[in-house]
Amino acid sequence: MANHVIVTICGEDYTFVADESESYMQKVGAYVGDKMDEILNSTRVGRADAAVLTAANIADELFKAQASAEQLRRQIKGYLDEAGKAQSQVSELKREVVRLQQRLDSRGSNNK
Repeated sequence: MANHVIVTICGEDYTFVADESESYMQKVGAYVGDKMDEILNSTRVGRADAAVLTAANIADELFKAQASAEQLRRQIKGYLDEAGKAQSQVSELKREVVRLQQRLDSRGSNNK
């Protein structure tokens, strides 16, 4: 069920409609508001330009976070592949130990 939450950004009220919690939507609104304020306080642009620059900056953050997440997924996959190979090697070594133990046992019974 969608929640309707009023969020204030740069002194203007906006109604957010989403399935997320009110606290989450307030957090999103506060983040956008803070980013807008940074741009408005550091440059001489109007609100419309500040909104576009804010959207571009947030999109840049999103793309960088997605690239970082993909790199981490590849790294984890590599670790899992290595762990799988190591597990196979351990299993093979255990089988070799059993074979060697059986050889030793059979030699011991042949010497009796």
